Amino acid sequence: MSADEVQALLTAAFPDTQFQVEGGGAKFTVQAIGDLFAGKRAVQRQQLIYGVLNEHIASGAIHAVSMSLHTPQEWTERGNG
Repeated sequence: MSADEVQALLTAAFPDTQFQVEGGGAKFTVQAIGDLFAGKRAVQRQQLIYGVLNEHIASGAIHAVSMSLHTPQEWTERGNG
């Protein structure tokens, strides 16, 4: 599975969220910025992403996912954007 394929899956599931996916083979890094993370703890945010990717994790197409998940406000407060 490619980074572009992972990004397409996530973008289709959460069209109002910005995704940047890097990696290849079965290991990926996902950076996401979106309002859907507002009011959610880190684990809840990760569960949203895993919900989309679980089928591919179960099949072995994805082995590891590292995530950086932020609201737009958090992203700006970190000095980005």
